[in-house]
Amino acid sequence: MCIVTSARLPSRLWIVRHGESAGNVARDAAHASGADRITLSARDVDIPLSARGEAQARALGARFAKADAGDRPDVLLASPYVRAQDTARLFRAAGGAEGDEPICIDERLREKEFGILDGLTTRGVASVYPDQAEFRRLLGKFYHRPPGGESWCDVVARLRSVMDTIALHHAGRRVMIVAHQVVVLCLRYVIETLSEAEILAIDRAGDVLNCSVTEYRFDPDICRAGGLAPLRYNIADHLEESPAAEVTAEPERTAGVRG
Repeated sequence: MCIVTSARLPSRLWIVRHGESAGNVARDAAHASGADRITLSARDVDIPLSARGEAQARALGARFAKADAGDRPDVLLASPYVRAQDTARLFRAAGGAEGDEPICIDERLREKEFGILDGLTTRGVASVYPDQAEFRRLLGKFYHRPPGGESWCDVVARLRSVMDTIALHHAGRRVMIVAHQVVVLCLRYVIETLSEAEILAIDRAGDVLNCSVTEYRFDPDICRAGGLAPLRYNIADHLEESPAAEVTAEPERTAGVRG
């Protein structure tokens, strides 16, 4: 396998999943009661971090604050969702990046859109939209696009555009992206030129942990022009340093059709 290569890549790239969100309480209640739908009082984009999610973001920032300046990001990119923006903000405030480093919001880093399936539990998808449950079974999660929503392929397409923008504006810099579980996985697919089977096997192996780090470093010896070499995936050992920042693997809001 040849990692995606280019002479115009960041020197370092960290991809971080947002901290635990406050929506987990509603999700847990829906599953406990056997409900079809998760009861939420806000748009998915507006759901904030939980108290534990805030502690996770601070713990991540504190870990990076201990590193040399050359091992901290000098570009911060974030999904427009509140939980991702707040993770980036708290990370920066804890010393993970310079205090005046702007957090650049990019809507292409947003959560995968679930369309008519948004907020449904596994039971809810089968009960309310049995045809979509069958389509997903036949097509697989990589290609299934619910009405009004996105497939993983749609997410991949916008992330290829993000990587082009990073190459254009941030070549040679140290970039951190704060986003969502499917975004982390789809960026792996793009950067490492994985197959559908390979990325779905990674997904089946376990959730991307809240505030976990996936890291790449530019390696001039990869292929012919150099490329991003994977260093670590889904690492959250920094959370062990804070009593309030437990390791969590919160499923996405639409738990029944996660990704």
